[in-house]
Amino acid sequence: MWSTARSEAALEASLPVPIEIRPIRGARRLRLRFDEANGTLKLTCPVRTSRRSALAWALDQREWIDAQLTRAEPAEPFADGAMLPLEGREVRIAWDAANRRTPQLDAEVLRCGGPEEGLARRVEAFLKRRALDVMSGEVREYAAAAGLMAEAVSIGDAGTRWGSCSSAGRIRLSWRLILAPPHVRRYVVAHEVAHLAHLDHSPRFKALEARLFGPGLAQAKADLRRVGPRLRRIGRRR
Repeated sequence: MWSTARSEAALEASLPVPIEIRPIRGARRLRLRFDEANGTLKLTCPVRTSRRSALAWALDQREWIDAQLTRAEPAEPFADGAMLPLEGREVRIAWDAANRRTPQLDAEVLRCGGPEEGLARRVEAFLKRRALDVMSGEVREYAAAAGLMAEAVSIGDAGTRWGSCSSAGRIRLSWRLILAPPHVRRYVVAHEVAHLAHLDHSPRFKALEARLFGPGLAQAKADLRRVGPRLRRIGRRR
């Protein structure tokens, strides 16, 4: 559903890059593309479409927009000396062949040994283990608060979704959320747990989501939109 209750200015400000809207005579639907050369969104629409409706529709395509921005920006591979955001703080990867193969977090440094050609694989495995451990606990916490239970919790790396919940009660979350600030990660977890009760975005779902997460829900959503593109670049080789 388009977010038409918000003002044009607020809708446009919520988009991560400028947008150009062009009504086309004969157009039957809205089309959006990202002009990588100019760093702008290009939206074409039927001539009768209001600017506010067009902006609201564009905002509802935010996951697709973030995916385009991710591809346009340089990747941030796991390598010796690289910085990565771990639970909201910047951590430096430090490789030394003499260190233990399994990465060890030491304050703001993630130390890893073994052959350098396997460094990226070992760092990603470490982050995935941490993500599953942390978010499994948070799913249990929120589910208990709602009087619910998840049948299973797993992690993945979907291109445009941070999480999902099936009708069978299986929750799947992006391991990249462990790179996000804790309140952002917990928002996604609370969102998917609320789907255990309501597989929609109805008022009842939104009320449960707000009750589980508590104050700051709107800010957490905004922060996810802000940091999301970078999270998707972390660990990519290109």
